[in-house]
Amino acid sequence: MRKQALRWAICLIALGALLIGVSIFSLCVGAVNISSGDILKIIFGGKGTAGYDILFNIRLPRILLGFAIGGALSLAGVISQGMFRNPLVEPYTLGLSGGAALGVCLNIILRLKNPFGIPSLPLCGFLGSALVIAIVYFLSRKKGALKMQGLLLTGVMISFICSSLVMLIMALSRSEDLHGIVFWIMGSLEEPNRLLIKAALAVSVTGLFISYIFCKDLNVLALGEEEAAHLGVNVERVKLALFLLASLLTGASVAVAGIIGFVGLTVPHLVRMALGQDHRIVLAASFLTGGVFLILCDTLARTIITPLELPVGVITGILGGSIFVWALTKSAAAPGER
Repeated sequence: MRKQALRWAICLIALGALLIGVSIFSLCVGAVNISSGDILKIIFGGKGTAGYDILFNIRLPRILLGFAIGGALSLAGVISQGMFRNPLVEPYTLGLSGGAALGVCLNIILRLKNPFGIPSLPLCGFLGSALVIAIVYFLSRKKGALKMQGLLLTGVMISFICSSLVMLIMALSRSEDLHGIVFWIMGSLEEPNRLLIKAALAVSVTGLFISYIFCKDLNVLALGEEEAAHLGVNVERVKLALFLLASLLTGASVAVAGIIGFVGLTVPHLVRMALGQDHRIVLAASFLTGGVFLILCDTLARTIITPLELPVGVITGILGGSIFVWALTKSAAAPGER
């Protein structure tokens, strides 16, 4: 037991060091490169300079948001996969991204940003995802029990309906509105509102702490619902709490940063391959790895074709999808190699 705890501690320390290293790298590179030595000079005496504005008004907020969104989506992925006992489930499976996208589309075409300001965009996205959460939950609850198969199928169907409505709105939109919708759907960490960044950080970190209340329940649920009930787990209460927690993490992330795919699918899968199935380590390790992955992807998105910037969802889709295919082929080949 001590050896396992020591191994887990070393893994978390290594991931923390990797997170710091990737964050420093992200601070240094961009349209204007800044050396690590210059960063220290700017921090301790460069206030009011162009370098200070680049670091603290452009790059650092993106790093903090990338850590929050990457961690939240990865954590939601771990919870969703543990709840459904299916490694192919991701946070967007239940239709939350479609609901948020529909809310944002309605905000853009109705010009709600003009009377209510920029924060109305993430607010509408969150309200859209919250509406989908409510619909999926009430349609899947039968005789006081939350049916997991019904929950999954209902979520997928709601997602298709929302996606179709979004495409309908895009087909009828003017060109300027269409650009805003497409850019938001592809995801971005360019968020000027500091309050939203702080809110995203608060939600993701709080979600991590709350998830540890259910880490043992998630381990037991892997044995099946009947076995978990025999071992004393209040299965319905745990499923409801996990569903709401994963939905809140996903809805808040999508509302602030748009739809950023493959983070919640690829990261938990890789962490389980490396560290096993025990949620006592998988939750925290996935949270840190998700932050590292999204910060790195955002750095690539804003530097790979400088001075232009790609939506971060494009990079996570290409890189995350490629890694996931590699992981699937590796895990499929492993049994035959033994």
